[in-house]
Amino acid sequence: MERKIDYVVFDMDGLLIDTERVYTEVTNDILGRYGKTMTWDIKAQLMGKLRVASATHLLSCFPGIDITIDQYLIESQEKLDARWPTVQLLPGVHRLIQHLVKHNVPIVVATASSRRNFDRKSENLKEFFDYFHGNIVCADDVAGKTTGKPDPYIFLHAAGILGKTVGVTEQCAEAEAVERSKGLVFEDAVYGVQAGKRAGMSVVWVPDERLLEVASASPYIPDETLTSIEHFKPEKWGLPPYDAE
Repeated sequence: MERKIDYVVFDMDGLLIDTERVYTEVTNDILGRYGKTMTWDIKAQLMGKLRVASATHLLSCFPGIDITIDQYLIESQEKLDARWPTVQLLPGVHRLIQHLVKHNVPIVVATASSRRNFDRKSENLKEFFDYFHGNIVCADDVAGKTTGKPDPYIFLHAAGILGKTVGVTEQCAEAEAVERSKGLVFEDAVYGVQAGKRAGMSVVWVPDERLLEVASASPYIPDETLTSIEHFKPEKWGLPPYDAE
């Protein structure tokens, strides 16, 4: 952890806000009609994927149930929309974002959520998301250019939004690699960690403890693993430390 960080890229679901809880509740509400449950080993394969790809993979795990992908997407969207107003910031998130903004550290969100869903999830958190000054990259913004995480494109695109010259493909020039190395990604998903590392950035992994129990070995290792953003120490990354409390 000797890198000097100049900019920070944040995933959103399950990292900034507690939407992964909602996704699990809705998914199991639907599957429960068929006597099925989404376990964490299945959920681990869905996190970070684009919406249709996630639903397709989910239903492939339950070949005997009588529901199409389109039916699942429609019903789950209705149930999710009803629950989005309940989502809250996760512990330590507000303090960290406020701190980075105070010290003029460029920040951006890179989420697999559609712009539509981002707007609904953030409806009651507008003041918080205003800290990002519109630097919010959604699935719509990279449509047709990526299959979703673990592809690194969305993180490279997000860095570009901040004015960083990092290129848009995994292979890059030396100068682009240097610029990539100055970025820090916060992720809760295994595929997100892989995407961040493939983007040439440092990655702080903040997984649900249940994900830790089922995550399989990967050649892409996070640079730091935390149980909560509350435990993040900015000075370890060359960022200004928190003010003494």
